[in-house]
Amino acid sequence: MAEVGVYEGDFAAAMLQNCPGISKYYMIDPWRHLSDWNKPANQDNAVFERIFETAKAKTDFAVERRVILRGKTTDVIDGISNAGLDFAYIDGDHTLRGISIDLMRVYPKVRVGGFIGGDDFSSTIWSHKTTFEPTLVFPFAVYFAEAVGATIFALPNIQFCMQKPLQPEFTFVDLTGQYNDVTLKTHLERKKLLRLFLGEQFPRALTLFRSVRQIFG
Repeated sequence: MAEVGVYEGDFAAAMLQNCPGISKYYMIDPWRHLSDWNKPANQDNAVFERIFETAKAKTDFAVERRVILRGKTTDVIDGISNAGLDFAYIDGDHTLRGISIDLMRVYPKVRVGGFIGGDDFSSTIWSHKTTFEPTLVFPFAVYFAEAVGATIFALPNIQFCMQKPLQPEFTFVDLTGQYNDVTLKTHLERKKLLRLFLGEQFPRALTLFRSVRQIFG
């Protein structure tokens, strides 16, 4: 198994603790400040060094099964052989650039019949303030699944999972009922962007407006 975007290692520790059948677990993360990553989790190098040490400490109990690949996906992914994974979990930088690179580079490493899962499959691309890059795991993962002919499932808790097929046949199975529209148009409507901007600039006014609407309907 491989995990892209390990951070403090909580997910890795849980998988290694509860899944003894995992013979090798690749932990992929740069654990450093990235000048081209505009997301809230981008810390300075000193903070990331502490986060890296935390991730190591949490998974030291499985050191014989753990393989740390410290670097960006493009730098280290070839440390894994093609078709060498049963499962990969992507929880990287979540921008369009990030999810594109992660899915395209990780997909060949998963065997036919294997799975790719991921986090932050949010039905809105505005997971953070509009000053940050939008989160585009959804809908890009759906587009990617269509391109390679995979079945992709939308799961609760903003998760997705796709299976690498023997015979390409795209299917999108929404188990949540939250992903009716896989286009970007509704996310970029001027009214929606204006509401987001005003809410960020005048949060108290927005709270007051919502309270008045609840009272008067």
